[in-house]
Amino acid sequence: MHFKLIIAFVDDDKTDAVMDAARKKGATGATVINHARGEGLKPSKTFLGLSLETQRDVLLFLVEEHLSRAILETIEQVAELDEESGAGIAFQINVEDAVGISHQVQQLSRIVEDQL
Repeated sequence: MHFKLIIAFVDDDKTDAVMDAARKKGATGATVINHARGEGLKPSKTFLGLSLETQRDVLLFLVEEHLSRAILETIEQVAELDEESGAGIAFQINVEDAVGISHQVQQLSRIVEDQL
């Protein structure tokens, strides 16, 4: 079984909705890193040294490769990443090897077989 790592930077108020939607598409879980900060084309706005930008969460999904594109597209839609500049970003990268997920492989095998 081959995996992809989906990394999504989303507004913290959309994290729960993104997690729920990704699970419905076959993600078996995620790691959430809270209070990330980033900067895109435009510098972050500040007032008296305090950032006016919303906090971001970083979501890390290790997903089976056949499910990855549908999960990535779902994240984009739910987090509204293409609606406006600075809404966040999500991308996937290949994973050469992974350990600690053998308990999920049986469940993933059934999900992938149903999808194919």
